[in-house]
Order: sequence, then structure tokens, then C-alpha cells
Amino acid sequence: MQPVNKQAIACAFGRAAQRYSQHDELQRQSAQALRLFLGDAKYNAVLDAGCGPGANSLLWREAGSHVTALDLSPQMIEQARYQQAADDYLVADIEALSLPDAQFDLVWSHLAVQWCASLPQALRELYRVTRPGGTVAFSTLLANSLPELNQAWQAVDDRPHANRFLSQDTVLAGMNGWRYRFTTQTITLAFPDALSAMRSLKGIGATHLHTGRARKPLTRGELQRLELAWPQQRGEFPLSYQLFHGIIERD
Repeated sequence: MQPVNKQAIACAFGRAAQRYSQHDELQRQSAQALRLFLGDAKYNAVLDAGCGPGANSLLWREAGSHVTALDLSPQMIEQARYQQAADDYLVADIEALSLPDAQFDLVWSHLAVQWCASLPQALRELYRVTRPGGTVAFSTLLANSLPELNQAWQAVDDRPHANRFLSQDTVLAGMNGWRYRFTTQTITLAFPDALSAMRSLKGIGATHLHTGRARKPLTRGELQRLELAWPQQRGEFPLSYQLFHGIIERD
């Protein structure tokens, strides 16, 4: 397992905080899917763990919940506060929450735990701060996400240009011993060119590699090779994401 530099991750997302909402189509589609999978229950106290600029926090607040927005990035918390997305705000690490036990009816963590060093530790913390009878709802990326990006880069060099995410079996093992249900989803976004596709990742801050920053910017020739190797669909450049949506009920 590659070490996780939490400060570098926070900085990457902090740089994207102000423009995040311009590039969050994946987040909006997958959050809607997690909400549908969760169902129509009402929750008095909600923790949005990995809140980003606060879009989901605001939805829960508008639904009548008392919302605590939490993120590793201070800049993301600033954006959430600017949007008046929540009732309380906290800069914190999901794997080491500075919160008492059993505080929330719903702990919502959408596309955040894939940045943690240990999924089981992250889920234990989310479960710990959930009240008995409450719910943990989370989404994460699975292995085989971004196949188009990985294939295209092989025409340029042999270095990793996207993080390797966990397999479905590994995520399921992280929930062992709890009452849970899950579903999976594939979301494919289309872009007019390869550069736009890669900029979409930068726009949401998802550019930190656990292996470190590996290379200089693309030359024009490298970009041409990358575009030729990208598996296009009807003249567009797709990016595909494999998602896991999990619901854990706390006893």
C-alpha cells in the first residue's frame, strides 16, 4: 500500500475549492444515486464527512437536518461556510475524527474515503460517531476506474497517472461484521478532447498521486500520442468511473 500524504491531498483539493462546482458532474450523479439507494428517511443530525464545497451538506440542511460539514481541506470548509451549507464546520481527518461517539443519525461520506490510508479505519470512525439505530452512507471509487486515462498514458510512459482504487471484495471486507447493503454504478463522462478530460480531474482536485508527482507537463508530441491512444467514442473522449455505494446500519 502506498503511503498517504494527507497534507498534499488537502492542498490539492484546496487549490480546486473555488472552481470545484464547475467540474463536479461525477459528484452530482453519484451523490444522487447514493441518496436514492439510501431512501426517503429523515435525519435530525447529519455529518457530511468529506463535504468538499458543501453541495451535499446544503441539500441535507434544506431537508431539515442539522448538518456538520467536515473536510480535510480548510479551503473546502471555507467554501462550504461561504455557501452557508451547514450548521457547524470542522477541519478534520476522517480516519481520526475529533468527535464524541454516537453523535449523528446519518453519517454521509461521498467520494472521500478513497483518499484514506485505511478504509476499515475510516469506516470504523464513521460507524463510531453514528448513533445506535443510525446509518452510515458512503460512496467510493473502485478498481478499474479511469481505464481510458490509464490506457492512453501507456502510449507516453510507463508511470502511473491515476491512483489504484480498491476492489469490490476489499471494500466489502472493510464492512465485515456489520449490517450493510451495497450497490455499484458505472458513470461515464464525455469530453471533446483528452486535455479537457484531464482538466476535469484537476478541477475537482483529484490530481494527487500517492506515488508522488511523477513528470513534467506534456509536450505537444506527447499530447498527440496520448489523444491517439485514448479509446474514443463517437469522436468524444470518455472517462469512466466504477462506484461503490454502501449503507451500514448501526446496531
